[in-house]
Amino acid sequence: MFERLEGIEKRYAELETLLSDPAVVGDRELYPKYVREHSELGKIVEAYRGYRQVLQELEQSRELLSDSDPEIREMAKSEIESLNARQAELEASLKKLLIPKDPNDEKNVILEIRAGTGGEEASLFAGDLFRMYSRYAESKDWKVELIDTHWTDSGGFKEVIAMVKGRGAYSNLKYESGTHRVQRVPSTETQGRIHTSAVTVAVLAEAEDVEVNLDPNDIEVDVFRSSGPGGQSVNTTDSAVRLTHLPSGLVVTCQDEKSQHKNKAKAMQVLRARLYDIQVQEQNDKITQERRNQVGSGDRSERIRTYNFPQGRVTDHRIGLTLYKLEQVLQGALDEIVDELATYYQAQALQNAESQVAETADLDRS
Repeated sequence: MFERLEGIEKRYAELETLLSDPAVVGDRELYPKYVREHSELGKIVEAYRGYRQVLQELEQSRELLSDSDPEIREMAKSEIESLNARQAELEASLKKLLIPKDPNDEKNVILEIRAGTGGEEASLFAGDLFRMYSRYAESKDWKVELIDTHWTDSGGFKEVIAMVKGRGAYSNLKYESGTHRVQRVPSTETQGRIHTSAVTVAVLAEAEDVEVNLDPNDIEVDVFRSSGPGGQSVNTTDSAVRLTHLPSGLVVTCQDEKSQHKNKAKAMQVLRARLYDIQVQEQNDKITQERRNQVGSGDRSERIRTYNFPQGRVTDHRIGLTLYKLEQVLQGALDEIVDELATYYQAQALQNAESQVAETADLDRS
């Protein structure tokens, strides 16, 4: 770990030199890239320098243990105890900081919400979830752009797809993929019975052109008139677009814009994101093939959360977190859940990294 930290500190010093070079400052592509890297490495370097400072102070305090003055020896013992605790904290912090960062964390998000089992009640809850994520995005100063919507007669959504634009959107929303279950008494229920419905959420990182190679010959384009709630036509021109990716069979539609050109551009964004997600999933499957027994794989087929209206309760099943703040959560107050999930999966990543180090050490000894 410390060899790696030495290398990071060296790279940090190189970046400081580069960022003072007029040729780099004038480069519109290179300069922002180096600024981001410098900022990311700065947190690690700061913790590492603090760690080395603690080691130096520990060495000085240990030397005082042999002092002839008993008061100085006692002071040194107290100082060593405090420094040992600080050393342990910094070591734990450095291990977390060295966990490989998800390259998608700073990307925009394609958010897909679909009604599952439960009929109209599921479609109404799909609308509730979309409003919840929209309000959460608003609290983060992110922008939400509708891409495609399929309404029901009751005013809910069979499906809603949107782009969430903002720094850190993916890092905050990536653990929302999965099945969200709702338990409540529908407005049409005369006996007061609680119904259980389900909605699926998919969070896809926006893919760059260079990440997904799309051959135009592999895409079939169809245009049609867009429709609104109840199926009525909301446009007199063929502005809605349907894209079919022939090799994979993926189909994407977009009808939210009045312009066919804009709808096609948005549909391409969704198609790229879905294809990129398939690539990432395939890579992850290969990497985690030997760790299938891990808790909370993040598979979007899992039931990840329950929203219980009679009890005012929200439970995330992956981490065993229960909050009696249902109304606040549905108003977009997701920070507590998001933070707990991030901490949990960060601990999982750290455990996996330590296991890999131990396995490598065992192989070296053998």
